[in-house]
Amino acid sequence: METQVILNAKQFDLTLQRLCRQLIENHNDFSNTVLIGLQPRGISVLNRLKILIEEILDKEIQCGNLDITFHRDDFRRRATPLIPSVTNIDFSLENKNIVLIDDVLYTGRTIRAGLDAMLAYGRPNKVELLTFVDRRFKRHLPIQADYIGKTVDSLVSERVSVEWKEIEGEDKVLLYTPESNG
Repeated sequence: METQVILNAKQFDLTLQRLCRQLIENHNDFSNTVLIGLQPRGISVLNRLKILIEEILDKEIQCGNLDITFHRDDFRRRATPLIPSVTNIDFSLENKNIVLIDDVLYTGRTIRAGLDAMLAYGRPNKVELLTFVDRRFKRHLPIQADYIGKTVDSLVSERVSVEWKEIEGEDKVLLYTPESNG
């Protein structure tokens, strides 16, 4: 399995810093903006952005974690059942500006499920999408990100992995081809 580093730790940090500043530029003091991380991997992006934004603004911003397990269109098609994560949204999204956050945008199906799940918490004023990595050539749905950390052109057989120092021990983005079991 050949692995290519798309972002090293320094580039990873610079990308997070840029996304943070773009959000601040567009949402000012976040008085009517909520950041929502999609479980499981969007939460890592959210947590890092939240720390950076709160350091710059010197105030706490409203954030939530959203589980989309039962809103996925492949929920009943899997050989092994999906294990749901925790949703932590203890406030209304009614008339708020929402930034949905995920680690990798590929087909758009996860984001569609996130949009469906989010509506249970109110009707937002506006919804934007932030993705750390955009794999742009395989959309199944017409979904595009408003904030993109890194665009990666890849083959269908390739995978992108966003790795976090808190989980995998080092911040980096990898492009690799999984070994087939055949």
